[in-house]
Amino acid sequence: MIRYTCDCCGCELDAKSDLRYVVKIEIYAAFDPATVDEEEHDRDHLEELQEILERIDDVNDPSLSEDVYEQRRYDLCPECRKRFLKNPLGREAAKAFGFSSN
Repeated sequence: MIRYTCDCCGCELDAKSDLRYVVKIEIYAAFDPATVDEEEHDRDHLEELQEILERIDDVNDPSLSEDVYEQRRYDLCPECRKRFLKNPLGREAAKAFGFSSN
């Protein structure tokens, strides 16, 4: 039997009777191309992409891939879902500390 717990508060969720929510987050590096010049039009982008993919296959550094793309998944109970939707980036919690300006 599969057992679920809320990844926020830790309460156990019964797979048959409790309502459970799944939050999926994708974090990936954004690429905004700079201004396009005449040389850009003449480049073979498919060839460059193939070279990049071949180099990535040769590198076995997991932190490299985490810098480019990461996916997370969380199970939430109904109460934690409500809290998450009110403040998905956790900004309010950071303001609540109120550090002094030493």
